[in-house]
Amino acid sequence: MADHSKRKIFVKWVRSGIGFPRRQKEMVASLGLGRLHQVVACPDTPQVRGLVRRIHHLVEIVDEPKPAAWLSVPEYTILPQEVVEKPALEAPVPSLEESAAGEARGAKPEPAPEKEKSEDEAAAEPARLKAAAKPAATKDMAKAGKGEEGKKTRKAEASKSHRPAKKTSKK
Repeated sequence: MADHSKRKIFVKWVRSGIGFPRRQKEMVASLGLGRLHQVVACPDTPQVRGLVRRIHHLVEIVDEPKPAAWLSVPEYTILPQEVVEKPALEAPVPSLEESAAGEARGAKPEPAPEKEKSEDEAAAEPARLKAAAKPAATKDMAKAGKGEEGKKTRKAEASKSHRPAKKTSKK
């Protein structure tokens, strides 16, 4: 008996339980099968073999399934970090200890020098900001709201968009 419990059989659900008694559907579920074409490993005992024999028209015993090919391939590989040698800097960079010692003495780090703007750039900046703030108007947009020319433009736009033009009543 101990020999049977160590061995496994693989049961595959091959036919739906629709149209068969509910008890047979329960037997399929008791084997651990949840969907068609699923394969489960069950202990090779006389009880399991008898259960499979009672619903042999719904399940079958198959050989051990092979694992899927994509399961053996890792998703990604972690490579060691590449070491890149950097050329020596012209001015030595203070270490953390040196910068901490300088701060303790009351020395403040020098701020980065700001780029000075020329007079032309300074004068052009407000004009550039104004131009970016409002969109450029086209001639058609300017005509669309004024007088007879505006009516002609609205009619032309309406005919282009395949919508009937709004009728205006003359008073």
